[in-house]
Amino acid sequence: MPTLGRMITVHHLNNSRSQRVLWLLEELGLPYEIKHYQRDAKTSLAPPELRQVHPLGKSPVITDAGLTVAESGAILEYLVDRYGQGRLKPTGEQDLLHYRYFMHFAEGSAMPPLVMKLVFNKIKRAPMPFFVKPIAKGIADKVLASFVQPNIDAQLKFVEGELNARPWFAGAEFTAADVQMSFAVEAWAARGDSETMAAFPKLAAFLARIHARPAYKKALERGGPYSLMS
Repeated sequence: MPTLGRMITVHHLNNSRSQRVLWLLEELGLPYEIKHYQRDAKTSLAPPELRQVHPLGKSPVITDAGLTVAESGAILEYLVDRYGQGRLKPTGEQDLLHYRYFMHFAEGSAMPPLVMKLVFNKIKRAPMPFFVKPIAKGIADKVLASFVQPNIDAQLKFVEGELNARPWFAGAEFTAADVQMSFAVEAWAARGDSETMAAFPKLAAFLARIHARPAYKKALERGGPYSLMS
C-alpha cells in the first residue's frame, strides 16, 4: 500500500485508456488522486500540458513516489506487482500464460485495427473538395473491407472462443488482464452494432459482468463522463 504522505496520481484524459487505471485502483482499494486533462474539442488530441508529465504527452500515465509510469499494460502490471499483495494476478502456470498474453494482446493486436477503422471512417467523413471525396472514400472502403474488418472479425471470433473456454481472460478468476482487455471489448461494441455483438454472447456477457462491478462504477464516478470511441 502507498505509505503515509504518498499518493498515486493518475494523469487522466477524458474518454481514454486511463479509465482502466482508475478501475484497477478501485479494485485494489488504493488511495489515489486524479489530475484531469481534456481533449481538444476539434482534434480530439490530448492537451500540451501532458508533455510536462511524459515526453509523448499521452495518457494514461501515473506518477508514484518520484516514478513516472506510462502505457496501460505497464501501469497495470506495476500497480498489481507493487501493491496487489497477490490479488488480481493468477499463480498457476497456464493461467499466468493467459494473463501475460492478454495483457499484451489488448494493445498489441486488438487495438490497432480498431484505431485504423476509426481513422478511415473519419477520412470518409472529412471535408474535402468534391472531386477528391470519391477517391478518398474508395481507398478508405477498400482498406476497411480488405484488411481492417477481416482482422477485427478474426479477433472477435478468437476472443469469443477464449471466453467460451473459461469465464475470465486468464482463467476462473477476475484479474488485471480483464481490466486491460476491457477497453478493446468496449471498443468492439462501440464501433460495431447490436447485431455484431449479438453474434458474440460471451463478449456481451463479459461486458455486462464488468459493468456491474462496484469498482468499475466507482471509477466512472471519479473519472467523469466516458463516451468510448464516439
